[in-house]
Amino acid sequence: MGRRAVVVGGGIGGLATALGLRRAGWAVTVLERAGGLPETGTGLGIWPSALRALDALGVGEQARRRGRPQLGGAFRRPDGSRIATMDLQRLARRHGETVHLLDRPTLLGLLAEALPADVLRFAAPVARLADLGTDHDLVVGADGLRSVVRAELHGERYPLRYAGVVAWRGVAPLEVPVGGETWGRGVKVGVTPQGPGRTNWYAVKAAPAGWRPADGHLAELRRLFGDWHDPVPRLLAAMDPADVLCHDVHDLTPLPSYVRGRVALLGDAAHAMTPDLGQGACQALIDAVALAGCLDDAGADVAAGLRAYDRLRRPPTQRMAAMARRAGRLGQVRRGTRLRDAALRLAMVAGPPG
Repeated sequence: MGRRAVVVGGGIGGLATALGLRRAGWAVTVLERAGGLPETGTGLGIWPSALRALDALGVGEQARRRGRPQLGGAFRRPDGSRIATMDLQRLARRHGETVHLLDRPTLLGLLAEALPADVLRFAAPVARLADLGTDHDLVVGADGLRSVVRAELHGERYPLRYAGVVAWRGVAPLEVPVGGETWGRGVKVGVTPQGPGRTNWYAVKAAPAGWRPADGHLAELRRLFGDWHDPVPRLLAAMDPADVLCHDVHDLTPLPSYVRGRVALLGDAAHAMTPDLGQGACQALIDAVALAGCLDDAGADVAAGLRAYDRLRRPPTQRMAAMARRAGRLGQVRRGTRLRDAALRLAMVAGPPG
């Protein structure tokens, strides 16, 4: 392992990158600011293209075994009437398999388990690139939405953009077998099965940046969604207020390049997108495999490999981010919900991204 890489960030994209680079013959160190892997976290939908990326990293079968196939999905109105159905059978026919549901701690765990113990270093924050020294051939910024590496490459020229919504999420201690989303007027709530006795949920409300409910998050959620169709009220009734997470939703102004010199960005550091298509983790996995492949193809010319990675990944990820932003705006509609519902049905006819 003559070539050396430093990966800033030990999330899904960072660990996948380390695994891909090691399989291509690189020596890799991952620097993660947290003190350890998370023990709790919400569920992820791993789409077929991301499952293929996990296959390329050698952990695809473990992911399938530890997760579960998504059985179905529907978009509904608050009274439970159906707007549209996600055709997962067509997705399986087109791509060979369906979406698999896997919680974030499990995915991070299986990626970490595939790496030697000395690769991942916890409690190792990076404040600036100069702190990394020069004993490496490649730096990968996989350090998320508020990336330090991106700030060093681009400064403040391409800022985060508020998406117009506040989002809540949590894991309820009861089991719902089939997930879906329910859309109201400027609000929506989604449900994703996570495992025996556990269900992931999320909710979104159009609001000014920084808005927070005066009576607390769970009280606001119960006010907004307490009379919606089952299982939404049951999930909220089962929640402890301390376990409800809340944040403003942002995406990233499109960057002109994901690379500079021997530095590359991937995942949210490169193309943070709103969660409306459920593609953030998936695209980070695909980024990681593409980066390792481009560098392997380029041999000793790291800069050429990074340019190839940028050409390969920047256009599709920025298209996906734009699609997610448009989908998020559709969910913020307060008037004209019939037209919104018709647009959603048309989107389902076109088919989800694989």
